[in-house]
Amino acid sequence: MTAHPNRLKDYLGHVVTAIERIERYTGDMTEPVFLDDERTQDAVVRNLEIIGEASRNIERHAPEFAAAHPELPLAAAYQMRNAVAHGYFKVDLPVVWRTVRNDLPALKAHVLAAAAGLDLF
Repeated sequence: MTAHPNRLKDYLGHVVTAIERIERYTGDMTEPVFLDDERTQDAVVRNLEIIGEASRNIERHAPEFAAAHPELPLAAAYQMRNAVAHGYFKVDLPVVWRTVRNDLPALKAHVLAAAAGLDLF
């Protein structure tokens, strides 16, 4: 089943918006500050859940787009969502921090590039 182009735009937009929120929340924050800030942890984890859900929706409802863009780690984003959503008080926060700093900037760039090719934004 192929998603209506507007739904694909929504899903990609959800990923970008969630990443931008995480960027605002963490800004110049250091890892020790993040690890001591429950409010920011909760906000980041919630937005990782959004990224994962949107990624899963892209895979399910726009499989042609997902297949055409293997640079988008959609399955990995959904796996991360499952880890944080079902980890409750056992979320590995250093892994979350590394994801924020090491993976999200590239994901955002890849999503924007893929979306630009479709003139979605």
